[in-house]
Amino acid sequence: MIRFLEIISLIVTWTYAFFFFLILKAFLPLRKHLIAVIFAFLVCVYLADSIIYSNDLGNLLGTMILFFFYVLIFYRGKMMEKISVLLVFYPALIAVNYLVQDMGGRIFYAVTKATYEETLKSPELMLISTAVRTISLIVRLLFWIAAYLILRRFLSKIASHLTVKMWLIVDMLTLASFVAIFTIIYFMPEDTAIVYPICIASIFSSFGCMYLASYIYNSMQVSYRAQEMENQRNYYKDRLKNEERIRSIYHDLKNHLLILESNISTPETLTMAKGLREQIADYENYIHTGNEFLDVIIRDKSHLAKEKNIDFNAIVHLDPDCFIEPLDISTVFGNAIDNAIEASEKIPEDMRLVTVKADRIRDMLVITVENNTLTDAANSENTTKEDRFMHGFGIPNIKNAVEKYGGQCSIRTSDGRFLLKILIPYPD
Repeated sequence: MIRFLEIISLIVTWTYAFFFFLILKAFLPLRKHLIAVIFAFLVCVYLADSIIYSNDLGNLLGTMILFFFYVLIFYRGKMMEKISVLLVFYPALIAVNYLVQDMGGRIFYAVTKATYEETLKSPELMLISTAVRTISLIVRLLFWIAAYLILRRFLSKIASHLTVKMWLIVDMLTLASFVAIFTIIYFMPEDTAIVYPICIASIFSSFGCMYLASYIYNSMQVSYRAQEMENQRNYYKDRLKNEERIRSIYHDLKNHLLILESNISTPETLTMAKGLREQIADYENYIHTGNEFLDVIIRDKSHLAKEKNIDFNAIVHLDPDCFIEPLDISTVFGNAIDNAIEASEKIPEDMRLVTVKADRIRDMLVITVENNTLTDAANSENTTKEDRFMHGFGIPNIKNAVEKYGGQCSIRTSDGRFLLKILIPYPD
């Protein structure tokens, strides 16, 4: 029976280490080599099961140094992010391991009143000790499973979007729990139960800082998106007025040119009139999507693509009374086309092509934005620009706008082609 419980304990320990490994992996990306990933997990098993004793400075420092070098060696990211991993997860790791170990010992002693020497001599006591330890490890496993299920939703967003200044704020807050758990375990009072509230507070403080960081990120994203959408709305309203005025002027100008061509037939005049007609042909071939707001967006992006020597094609048909709000139309089409144009700038001019299609297929509005891209470009929702906060919301904003109407979007890159496909169901 003892052997069976030891096997269960071993399985639980490795499973616990696996979930702790997943939490760290969700926060920072691992090195890409498979061997590095395997070694990272093996070291994580040893690190996650570190036994913490009272008044043991060497063990506390050793675990902390090992934890830091583990993150430094096996994970990618900025130094500030790696330091934050240490400040956030080290106190939680130490506190949980200490609580599990100490409470398990207290429970065993309360049940048996036996000393360590007596336990070694009695098979019955060894069985009880092993059973208590197994239950304690299962409790620890359940805690980290719950932590993973809660944290996984926003850990990756936090690490990829917070700026250095934001990290400094989070690190200063987590530093309190880091120092507290380190100090209280080293200068352990005689009654170890006094440490329990501090350990629990450190755990909640560490994870609370993660929630705070997520809240800061979400709040600033919402604020930025609202400001961006307001600016876009004002911009396109002005553009729509200007487009109507310019189209009216060019319509009259075309009629004037026809009159000039019919009344004056000198070669110079005909050449001049032909040149003017070619210049205004772009306005005569105006793209009509069925939605005036989208007409302006497509035309504006078409001009931008032309300036960058990008072959731009748009085949878009929307109902005049489209159920999608103008700001969401701007979010979806504006961001998608901007991303495609930005990607096209990085390839040779003879390969630059952006194709936009949108039409109703049965009960679905199907939108595709396709462009040529570098063959080694990765499917990523994150920006490649240095200012990740200001420029990292293109694809996420598109997804948010699409999901608002019960739709979904997918990204695919293959053979040098990048395809963004959006499906939005029509309301009943």
